[in-house]
This record gives sequence, C-alpha cells and structure tokens, in this order.
Amino acid sequence: MFLLNNCGHNQYNTADYQSPLPAHSNQPPEAANYNHVVIAAIIQCVPYARDVSGVQIYGDAWTWWDKSKGRYLRGKQPQEMSVLVLSKTARLKLGHIAVVTKVLGPRQLLVTHANWGINYDERAKIRHNMPVMDVSAKNDWSVVRFWNPTTGVYGNEYKVSGFIYNTPITQQASR
Repeated sequence: MFLLNNCGHNQYNTADYQSPLPAHSNQPPEAANYNHVVIAAIIQCVPYARDVSGVQIYGDAWTWWDKSKGRYLRGKQPQEMSVLVLSKTARLKLGHIAVVTKVLGPRQLLVTHANWGINYDERAKIRHNMPVMDVSAKNDWSVVRFWNPTTGVYGNEYKVSGFIYNTPITQQASR
C-alpha cells in the first residue's frame, strides 16, 4: 500500500519539482504553491485519494459517489479533505477523484491527486496544490477546470458528481 509519509523518504523513486511554468504563463496566484512528485510508476487516483483522505471506498473513481451514499457525509460544496468526484465520461472512462487541500473562495480550490494527465509521463506524478476552478453556470461546483501547468491555462471542463466528506455517517451520528 502506498503511504503518503513515504514520499519524503524517496522510497518509491520519487523527486519533488516545482511546476516548470512557461515564461508566457498567465499563472494565477493560487498556482504559486503548485508542485508535483514524479513517481517511478503510475499510482492510480483511487488508492492515493483513499490514503490521503481516509475515505475508505474501493472501486473505480466514478463509482465512489454512489458507494459513499449512507456511509459518508457528502454534498455539492467543497470542504478541506473532502474527495472531489469527477463523473464518468467519454474522456474519463473510469472517472477521477482528487482530495481538496484548501478552499480558496466560492469558485476556487486546491487539490492533491495522482494519475492526471494526457500521457504516461504526465500521469506518473502526484500533484499537490493543483488549482481547480468552478466554471458551472449556477456556481454550484457541477463543472470544473483544472490548472494546466504545461500550457499555463485552465484546461478542459469536467462534470462533477459531488464531494465526499471524510466523516463517516456513523461517526457523525454519535456526536
């Protein structure tokens, strides 16, 4: 099992890099702390998000939304350490999940996630503090775009199923 604590020990042949943004980049202020860790082999988003968030759900990323019902609190607004669940689409055949590391404002947040990119080299990274912007017409976090450090712009639009909060329902009921 991949443990986040091991990243700093370089046990998994990893290396920290600051994002190499192009000089012409329109880097937003929220991307200032973006960085990534290069890993020797791709780690899928699901085990990485499970380790980071503590949300103990298994299966493809797109199934997490339905599997979380009745087990974890969930909703349509981001909270720190919640799991952002992207819907299954033609582009994201298995969906995708990321962990919210910071809510910056009503339409901006930062995430940490793994296996995100257009090719093997891009996916073989764990990305920390990647900016995400809500671009939904109703300001309801139903559609987002991720900062693309290679191009220096926010990328494609992705449908969001919602946010799974890292509090099990049984724990909430006992408070």
